[in-house]
Order: sequence, then C-alpha cells, then structure tokens
Amino acid sequence: MTKPKANVAVVLSGCGVYDGSEIHEAVSVLRHISQAGAHYECFAPDIEAESVNHATGKHAEKRRVLAEAARIARGKIHPLAQLKANDYDAVFFPGGFGAAKNLCNFAQMGAECQVEPEVERTIKEFNQAGKPIGACCIAPVLLAKVLGKASGGPGCTLTIGDDENTAGAIKAMGAMHVDTPVTRAFVDDGARVVTSPAYMYGEAKIHEVDQGIGEMVQQTLALASSHPVGAH
Repeated sequence: MTKPKANVAVVLSGCGVYDGSEIHEAVSVLRHISQAGAHYECFAPDIEAESVNHATGKHAEKRRVLAEAARIARGKIHPLAQLKANDYDAVFFPGGFGAAKNLCNFAQMGAECQVEPEVERTIKEFNQAGKPIGACCIAPVLLAKVLGKASGGPGCTLTIGDDENTAGAIKAMGAMHVDTPVTRAFVDDGARVVTSPAYMYGEAKIHEVDQGIGEMVQQTLALASSHPVGAH
C-alpha cells in the first residue's frame, strides 16, 4: 500500500520582512513542501496590524494580516481560527518581523511577550497531538513561549542561529537554544520541533537560507511521516 503524502499547514503573518512573513522564507517553505510531494494549505490570523513602507522603513496605514498574507498564498488562504491539528500532519511557521509583531509581541516585550490566542492554540494542539512543528528565523520564539517551561509547557530545544540576545530570551522562556549555522536545521526529536535560523543571519545569502529551510522542511516531514493523518 502506498504511504499517504503529508498534509501540512503553513501559518503566515502578513507579507514582507518588516511587518509580516519574510517572503523569501515563506516561498522557500512552500517550495520545499511541494518538492517533497506533500500538500500544504496556508493560514493567517484575521487581525489588524501596522504596516511598514518597505522602501522607506516608515510606518504606513494599518492592514489586515490575513489579506496581506493572501498575497504570498496566491489568494488561497484561510483564517487561522479554522486550522485544526486533527486535519494536518504538521505545521510550519516562516519568519519575518510579522512573527514577532503580529503572531506575538516579542519585538516589543521580549521574553515577557504574549502570543496571539489562535497561534497559541495552534501550537498547543499540534504539540499535544504529537505532530511536528517547523519554524525558521525569529518564529521559533513562538514555540519557546508556548512550549517553554516558564509557561508551564513541556520544554523544547531550538535554534535562531547564534544571536545572544534572542537566545537569552529563549532560555528565559524555559526553552533551550543551540547555535546552528544558516545552512542547517536543528531537530528536537522529543518535542517534535524542527527549527532553522534563516535570515536571523542578516548577511546570509538567499541560497544559504533556502538550504537551511530545506533541511528544516525535510526533517519536519520525516517526523510527520511517523504520524500521518488517517493513521492515528
């Protein structure tokens, strides 16, 4: 019998490095999922957030995160409230400042941040179901906050590269951090969490970011293959 291909969810946080999902990272995640023969569906919280003019760096009008994320998803996107862990084998969180400003407020509050309620629910549902979670760039702070022991979670080990300040915040949230090069991913088999640094290395080349994200996607899908939907 042919083993079913993974069916995964991708949670976006807008469109653009300064106020949403980092586009290179999001596209890399989607490309590697597709290349692996898996199926994906995109989600985003239907909330309002500040936008940034990417040419000037200045704040612009507020926009809806779901509507902006739809640009990356080519219009095929669902409100995050509709995402249920029972329907998918894994979930992915690309990075970009939207992960730290829209999916949580880590950009303002650091280790004392709060996670957007639907994002928190999603992470807890997948974790409690034993289904893997992949994240890159700054998005692993979401996992540190929700799954970290400081919040009463089971704990997890992850990477955001080698940034000391962010690594310190991760540790303060009750998670462990491991320095990892941009071209690699770190796997926490016990927590079923896979992370890669991506553009946390600000001078990284796009092919290096893509390589690390590729490993993150591959390792997440490998974990998912041990717990496919329909084979509970």
